[in-house]
Amino acid sequence: MTRVAGAHDPGDHRANDCIGEEDAQDEGGVISRWTTHLAGQDTVEIGQRLPPHSPECAGCGPENPAGLHLRVVRTETGVEAVHSFSDVQVGAPGMAHGGAVALAFDDLFGFALYTVGSLAVTRSLTVDYQAPFRLHHPYTFHAHVAEREGRRLLLHADAWDDTGRKTGSAVATFVVVGPRHFVASTEPSPGKSDCRPST
Repeated sequence: MTRVAGAHDPGDHRANDCIGEEDAQDEGGVISRWTTHLAGQDTVEIGQRLPPHSPECAGCGPENPAGLHLRVVRTETGVEAVHSFSDVQVGAPGMAHGGAVALAFDDLFGFALYTVGSLAVTRSLTVDYQAPFRLHHPYTFHAHVAEREGRRLLLHADAWDDTGRKTGSAVATFVVVGPRHFVASTEPSPGKSDCRPST
């Protein structure tokens, strides 16, 4: 991606040889249009807000009532979001659930991948919780692509509270894929019977 939040690498190293726009012929071309939208954000200017991955995305989708509704802007070095966790994301009393914090990092990584102009998915995600994330307090999250080697991307992110104290950080590995990865059910294309559909 630009990636898609919460998706997972199938572990199929042949996938890159078996995919193309012609493989994303889903009903009505929804997947094709969506993946094209995701991969086309590398031209967004510094300071400009990035569009959500999808309206229903758990991290940034405005139409997901249980989502975080992240609002993300592009910066000179990556992407940034200021977010306050709500009662919907409560874990221990008065604190955000660790899973909700991980979701914020993972989704922000998806926005960081807008800057590379490729579709990619999460292979691994590690979060270091350095302090509690309190409900109804603003936290600034920043993420960037730290390294790229072939199809593998290494990303890093940090979060700070409104006093400037670092409250968490995360690292992730993403793997570049093609549109076919996001098609739920795909028949092998003629001449490509040796290629497994991505799951």
